[in-house]
Amino acid sequence: MRRALVSVWDKTALVDFARSLVELGWELLASGATGAALAAAAIPHVKVEDVTGWPEMLGGRVKTLHPAIHAGILADRSKDSHLADLESHSLSPVDLVVCNLYPFGSQPGIEMIDVGGPTMVRAAAKNHNHVGVVVSPADYPAVLDELRRDGDLGQATRRALARKAFAHTAAYDAAIVEWLDSLEGAEGGAMPPTLHLALERSASLRYAENPHQNGARYSIVGERGWWDGVRSHGGLPLSYLNHFDAEAAYQLAFELADLTNKKVAVVVKHANPAGVALRDDFATAVADAVAADPVSAFGGIAAISGEMDLAAAQALADGPQMDVVVASSYGPGAIEVLAKRRKNTRILEGPRPKRPRRDFRSIDGGFLVQEADRISERSGWKVAGTHQPGEDALADLELAWVVCARTGSNAIVLASGGCVVGVGAGQQNRVDSARIAIEKAGGRAMGAVAASDAFFPFPDGVEVLAASGVRAVIQPGGSVRDAAVTEAADAAGMAMVHTGERHFRH
Repeated sequence: MRRALVSVWDKTALVDFARSLVELGWELLASGATGAALAAAAIPHVKVEDVTGWPEMLGGRVKTLHPAIHAGILADRSKDSHLADLESHSLSPVDLVVCNLYPFGSQPGIEMIDVGGPTMVRAAAKNHNHVGVVVSPADYPAVLDELRRDGDLGQATRRALARKAFAHTAAYDAAIVEWLDSLEGAEGGAMPPTLHLALERSASLRYAENPHQNGARYSIVGERGWWDGVRSHGGLPLSYLNHFDAEAAYQLAFELADLTNKKVAVVVKHANPAGVALRDDFATAVADAVAADPVSAFGGIAAISGEMDLAAAQALADGPQMDVVVASSYGPGAIEVLAKRRKNTRILEGPRPKRPRRDFRSIDGGFLVQEADRISERSGWKVAGTHQPGEDALADLELAWVVCARTGSNAIVLASGGCVVGVGAGQQNRVDSARIAIEKAGGRAMGAVAASDAFFPFPDGVEVLAASGVRAVIQPGGSVRDAAVTEAADAAGMAMVHTGERHFRH
């Protein structure tokens, strides 16, 4: 008779699975609460303590950690010496281990650190040539189908299950390390001495950055980001860049909404904002964000910080072709309008996003890792020159400053009346970025404000902005030539604000 050891925290579909194994002629061994669940369902089984001869002890910390259990799991049936050891000690092999671990990710703490479970899972996975191991209830149907069809699990199935098992324990250990790092006084400070990421593929992508590259979206095991709650309402499958740009647009929309309590629309192209508008209704916000740079908006991503109503959807449908539209929900008729006018546009509905804790970039042999950039509040700003910005200018400076921080450096952003009107980014010098932003703004530069993600090393950038009619500038400050730059602003009648904080985004 074949034997299955069953010891699970997640008891989803357990009773049906266990009953099916018994019907197929399997003997079940069960421990603790799992045994109680089987007993409640009148499913015959043998208690682990009856096999080991020892009761559970230490509040359940010790129950399966015994040679009578692990010898049965680890015995290599191809080795006569292993079989002889089993026989000499009157032990029986275990053919299937069904085990998942304590939910440490959602309930971190010392008592949620499973010891016996990972030991059983790893033992079975190591001996997968002879033992099957199931760590997810999602695999119960396929396992039962194969057992019914073939009478046993094939080598390919056992190997695939073993891989899942090692991934399961690796993710579990990674969650424990992350928790220990989060405790006050953990070694390593803000950046720990080691990082342990466990990722699971959430979606295969249409293609990666370019069509000849494969790509996929991965999620951190045990965590759910807004992408894991996304519903698609039409359009082509998503590519790598669709994800990347939609992330930038949606994050910025909610960041500004939380800051200003306004309806926010954001248009992003190649990871940089092309247009942003803060308004009292989404239809106006969408129209103004698109109008900021309609040429760049073509093929871009549009995101809003709430529900897409019919008027906002119509404003988008009447504008340039968008590759992706993202909203937290859609009102009556909105999806139909977008789908009819823009058949290839990906229409996404997603929950509120959260900003990541860390940023990763690959380099040869490893990664560069940094804390995710956070923008400090306005209370830390200082007026550097003699001209004071009015309250309306301060509101536009704040908009420009946040958008500038989310734009590729060297970045210059112009804003006016709650709308971004010009963006210059990705240049090797700040003067060229200023000229590009001014060119995109056109006549809207007159009376606008400007933000620079880093200090002006010379007065020339400020002089270019002043010549276009910009009335106020916000920048980190900190250059050895701050005094000369501020003098240039004063001479032009411009207000100059220092934040003391740089926001490069390479």
